[in-house]
Amino acid sequence: QVQLVESGGGLVQAGGSLGLSCKASGPAFGAYAMGWFRQAPGKEREFVATIGATIGFSGSSAYYADSVKGRFTISRDNAKNTVYLQMNSLKPEDTAVYYCAAKWGLADHNYDSYNYWGQGTQVTVSS
Repeated sequence: QVQLVESGGGLVQAGGSLGLSCKASGPAFGAYAMGWFRQAPGKEREFVATIGATIGFSGSSAYYADSVKGRFTISRDNAKNTVYLQMNSLKPEDTAVYYCAAKWGLADHNYDSYNYWGQGTQVTVSS
């Protein structure tokens, strides 16, 4: 069983930066692919970024939604059981609740593939 707790959300002006963290509890964090998803009011949950497992798999490749590519960076620190999302050049359309998720193995953009979810953290970007 993996439990995930996000932190770092808040209010920021357009063009600013914000960093999110997601700390996992449970064994074998390195064997899990980690993903960030977001959900804006009235919209479906959408993929943001994912990074693959580093233990038992070929490598921790990272993938991004086209809407955030070049602005967001996902990374992980297995020693701290934590995955990060650094968000730069934020836009009002990035406003959403951001969720951290975990699944065994390979990185995946499909939220149905993820078994464990955090409670979410609000990110609000003002214009």
